[in-house]
Amino acid sequence: MKVLAVASEIYPLIKTGGLADVAGALPAALTSHAIDVTTLVPGYPAVMAALTKTTSLHRYDALFGGPATVVAGKVGDLSLLVLDAPHLFDRPGNPYLGPDGKDWPNNARRFAALSRVAADAGLGRFGNPPFDLLHLHDWQAALAAVYLRVEGGP
Repeated sequence: MKVLAVASEIYPLIKTGGLADVAGALPAALTSHAIDVTTLVPGYPAVMAALTKTTSLHRYDALFGGPATVVAGKVGDLSLLVLDAPHLFDRPGNPYLGPDGKDWPNNARRFAALSRVAADAGLGRFGNPPFDLLHLHDWQAALAAVYLRVEGGP
């Protein structure tokens, strides 16, 4: 079974709480059950810096306000898809808050874009076979379920 996990943070790359711990540990735990997990995460600076063995899979000319590229790569044993959208994710602070401690005003747009890409990946739109299952971690990935429902995905 092929699973696409979608998370806004993943240990050891970017962590604000328990979500990152689960997203980082789940792929290895499921491998022992013959489940192949790829995790889609935003292209925060720390993620982009750590990514190795990259392959560009898809380019969006305009994804929620700017160009974006979906990149496949590895960080340690983690197989990742990364949404490289600098206009959404290349900024200081943590994934949700700016350096001033306030929510980024476009958080809804940022994570709607992540969800859009999750749905496209799930449907096999990057030249990949469709995933059997999408595991959507928390509110940041929830809109992918709506996109998939409308488009008839997994």
